[in-house]
Amino acid sequence: MTEVARTPRLRGRPRSQEVDTAVLAAALDLLIERGASETSIEQVAQRAGVTRATVYRRFTDKTALLIQAIESVHQNHDPDALEWPDLEHMLDNWATYLSNPRNRRMLRRLYGAVDDYPELLQAYRNAHGGRRAEATRGALRRSCDQGRLPRVTDVGVLQEMLNGAVLHHLGAYPDTLGAPAIKDFFVAILQQTGYIEAGRA
Repeated sequence: MTEVARTPRLRGRPRSQEVDTAVLAAALDLLIERGASETSIEQVAQRAGVTRATVYRRFTDKTALLIQAIESVHQNHDPDALEWPDLEHMLDNWATYLSNPRNRRMLRRLYGAVDDYPELLQAYRNAHGGRRAEATRGALRRSCDQGRLPRVTDVGVLQEMLNGAVLHHLGAYPDTLGAPAIKDFFVAILQQTGYIEAGRA
């Protein structure tokens, strides 16, 4: 998973690319801090240090702005980054991402807005989820082939179970947990399906 980073506000008279970066960063910050329904174009402009007209010249409305803000930090820039050789590497990646409180708040905001702003979660899935989903299936299949998961495992069903575990962790566990504890959470779930950790076969 890709860490959601902040971008500093503008100072002085910026170039066009700097304006774009500042506006998108401000929109993402406000989405995480306040949620989609409580974020406005005026707030984004004020946070970015630009006028509302500047924002509207780039985006037709708030939803379009928030979609691009989500996409701007979740595009898969490295095509090899998600080639996890095994489940240990995959879970390390998941746990590192979920140990960042900012990432956790963003995911809760996206799922919490699904009724009023379903486009936002879809944008996240389009930018971040497609290749990740395939990489997850690949890691699960390799674990089956290696005998680390039962060969009869339905990889699709197990993937859905893990997705549900992510949502449960976001809502039921504190944002202060470190990556090792989060990884242990996923390992414990996988062990209920017959998963064998490396070195314990």
